[in-house]
Amino acid sequence: MSWLTDPFSAEFMQRALLGGVLVALICAIVGVWVVLRGMAFLGEAMAHGMLPGVAVATLIGAPVLIGAAVSALVMSAGIGLLRRRGRLSHDTSIGLLFVGMLALGVILISHSGSFATDATAVLFGDVLAIAWPDVATLLVALVATIVIAAAFHRSFVALAFDERVARVLGLRPALAQSMLIGLVTIAVVASYQAVGSLLVVGLLLAPAVAAGRWTRRILPTMLLGAVLGSAAVAIGLLISWYTGTAAGASIAATAIATAAASALLRSIVTAATRAPRQTISNSRPPAPSMEATSVSS
Repeated sequence: MSWLTDPFSAEFMQRALLGGVLVALICAIVGVWVVLRGMAFLGEAMAHGMLPGVAVATLIGAPVLIGAAVSALVMSAGIGLLRRRGRLSHDTSIGLLFVGMLALGVILISHSGSFATDATAVLFGDVLAIAWPDVATLLVALVATIVIAAAFHRSFVALAFDERVARVLGLRPALAQSMLIGLVTIAVVASYQAVGSLLVVGLLLAPAVAAGRWTRRILPTMLLGAVLGSAAVAIGLLISWYTGTAAGASIAATAIATAAASALLRSIVTAATRAPRQTISNSRPPAPSMEATSVSS
């Protein structure tokens, strides 16, 4: 088992594992709501929308997570403004800001004079460079995610079921939607350093999708998604260690492979449990018809 433990004897791998697991826990909580509400496109847009803030933070020497958070909040506010004032659909508003913010971010990065290096770090992340202050930041983000998710749980459930029902019950669906977008923002910003803006949606969606094959209740899905996401982080880091591949991409690919394997295994289990029932039903003698009953009587 030394091949399993030796890579994590290095301190940078321990930080990467701990930081990645914290990201997986955040994404497991938020990802379930993203899947239930069909907000995958919003998560993708948020991931790219924080690019200008990251670029500005890099240029002025500020923490990139702060820049990413500010940019993502601007993206979120812009989507709401376009919907209300521009009379555009939700998807159209997201699409316009998505392209605009991405273009602005690339322009700022290219102006910095080190386009290739900076763009690689922004787009694909650098989980192996996570430091202890980053781990502390992720821990704060996890606590904030848990608090918000717990406080608005009933509102999120009602919103996922029917917005009109949530309004009738006095659960303030508009506020719940805003807080849900806030959770997506936290998850995307927290995941940025681990897997980058291009791959963040994979870690946000794949564990939740994989867990949803086995559970139907929200809390068990979150817990199973957290386990699967954490396993994807550990396995991805091991793959990166032994094959020399990018750690963030390895983690995201492992998460996607977990979702695919979960779907395949679920279909096998369903087919296996269905076959005995069909055999039992086929082995039973046919029920007597009305004509046979009348003749015998």
